[in-house]
Amino acid sequence: MSTEQPPIDGVFAHIDANRDSFIARLMDYVRHPSISAQNKGIREVSELLVEMLAGLGMEVEAVPTKNHPMVLGRRGSDPSKPTVLLYGHYDVQPPEPYEEWLSPPFEPTIRDGRIYARGVGDNKGQHFAQLLAIESHLAVNGTLPCNVIVLLEGEEEIGSPHIAEFVAEHAARLKADLVVTSDGPLHPSGAPMVVFGVRGMASFDLVARTAGNDAHSGNHGGLMPNAVWTLVHLLATMKRPDGTITIDGLHDPVLPVSEQERAAAAALPLDVEGYKRDMGLTALDQPDDRPFYERLMFYPTLTINGLHGGYGGEGSKSVLPCEATAKCDIRLVEAMTPDQVLDAVEAHVKRHAPTVRMIRRGGMLPSKTPMDSPFTAPLVDAVVAARGVEPLLVPSLGGSLPDYVFTKTLGIPAFVIPYANADESNHAPNENLKIDLFIAGIRTGAALLDQLGRMSR
Repeated sequence: MSTEQPPIDGVFAHIDANRDSFIARLMDYVRHPSISAQNKGIREVSELLVEMLAGLGMEVEAVPTKNHPMVLGRRGSDPSKPTVLLYGHYDVQPPEPYEEWLSPPFEPTIRDGRIYARGVGDNKGQHFAQLLAIESHLAVNGTLPCNVIVLLEGEEEIGSPHIAEFVAEHAARLKADLVVTSDGPLHPSGAPMVVFGVRGMASFDLVARTAGNDAHSGNHGGLMPNAVWTLVHLLATMKRPDGTITIDGLHDPVLPVSEQERAAAAALPLDVEGYKRDMGLTALDQPDDRPFYERLMFYPTLTINGLHGGYGGEGSKSVLPCEATAKCDIRLVEAMTPDQVLDAVEAHVKRHAPTVRMIRRGGMLPSKTPMDSPFTAPLVDAVVAARGVEPLLVPSLGGSLPDYVFTKTLGIPAFVIPYANADESNHAPNENLKIDLFIAGIRTGAALLDQLGRMSR
């Protein structure tokens, strides 16, 4: 049954009154490096987070994994209230190249209404906004509107290699009604979003070796097979010029797109010419007739990330290469799996180029939450209450996040509600977060808890 909740206005007033303090605390937080790829500062920041969550009255610990710890906290276990799991990651990308930063990456600096620092947008500023939303409810009301679990990962920037094992092992401690991740940027138009899915990924290498050594292209051309041509011919059998991926069995598991999803994609703001201009394009990739957003949401892709072999230095060298490598990835849509996709690729390679060796590099499952979820309306209402505008409903992102551990392992709906500006420069020098969006994120997080607390269970 529905539970009476105090109005959210008092919490919003508290957030506004503490704006300067919240900004200063975020800047202090992002001063601490936590670079997972280099194992710098991870332990220190995990301990800092344990202290933060304990200060919110949470039962909290840094749970060891085979590499970096997961910070797991919980407050509330009222069975009459819904439980939301707030996921984020405390690790950040390496800051190099340092010379391209206008200010040191771990000395946060405010310029033109933005905080510049490594990790401020991806993802420290966004999950810190969630923590401040929890704090604000407690400061005003002394309690939370719903039960809250916080899971902060220390390995997201290196591909989340242990989260699947962790979630499976600790499923009982992670039992929740829904998951909300605040990560990534707002829509390029500046509009807030509620995102219902992400694509997965499978990566592999193709290695051709045709002889023991490189050779003179005149003395051996026409006799010794060219490793680069071997890969070029193989790759040409995998995708036609019209954009069709021709790997047998690849598309077999793909689920049909619902009319609701297709309509939501078609309703998103779009400036194709502006996108082409920003990217320096004269045309989009094939096929010509495929709608812009449907390309990013509903179809797998095959990408050659790099093709290497032979001579690449200055001038010319009449060499016949004996070895070549192609690095590739395939983005997956529901209900494809990395194993199914890599099996299909391996069978294709054996059929078309049996001498080429395929190396599996792993992957990530896609994730999908139905757009008609009972949590859609309260999430939308939360964004409207906090920001005064309706969010865009986005069926899926083009990139990959480990949301599958929630939708597939835990079997609960997962949503992404980003707080950062579209030009946050995450993974690049001069990463930044607009201050107004950080404050709006705290308000959104507070409204989210409020709306969930008003739901019947």
